[in-house]
Amino acid sequence: MKNLVGVNYIERLPVVKTEKTPLFLLIHGYGSNEEDLFSFAQDLPQNAHIVSVRALHDIMYGGYAWYDINFVNNEKWMDEDQAVSSRNKLVEFIDQIVAQENLDEKQVTLMGFSQGAILSYAIALNNPTKIKNVAILSGYPEQKIIGDFDQTQDFSNLNFFVSHGTEDVVLPIELGRMGEEFLKSLQIKFEYHEYRSGHGIVPQNYHDLIAWVNNF
Repeated sequence: MKNLVGVNYIERLPVVKTEKTPLFLLIHGYGSNEEDLFSFAQDLPQNAHIVSVRALHDIMYGGYAWYDINFVNNEKWMDEDQAVSSRNKLVEFIDQIVAQENLDEKQVTLMGFSQGAILSYAIALNNPTKIKNVAILSGYPEQKIIGDFDQTQDFSNLNFFVSHGTEDVVLPIELGRMGEEFLKSLQIKFEYHEYRSGHGIVPQNYHDLIAWVNNF
């Protein structure tokens, strides 16, 4: 385990050295940890530097969260300050890891699940020149975390993969579809997939994700 700007992370160094090394940043969901998405590393490009980060807040049973959530009177509540702070901390982390490891600043890919996907939307839309590819796995664009971003920015660099389960009871499919409409409205390049699944990544979803990566 390493630490940079207060963020704990694990990494897989490039297996194959190329002149410019891309970064893949894996961002787990609520209650999980840095090991969760790290299993993706075996199928990601051999020349990539793969980093899986641990969320900043401890929760019960040994998991971690990027921001607190709970349910009050059937209403979902989220700690907006924590969420925005986590968003900003991850942007700082990206800048620092790219500089520290001499990575290609034009080839930064985010892969996030659930809370990690929600943060990935917010990071990319606020920093479209720093991020190239974004995989949104069971997430949605949360305006409270994205904030009042500049919609006149040049988003032509961005490339999204969005997937969601039609039977997701944690984040209903309507939220995933909201993301599809959101990206369309900004004329951002993306591909969108739905699967007959719950809040998770089924084999076909994973297969399509890796196919998308291999088409960069």
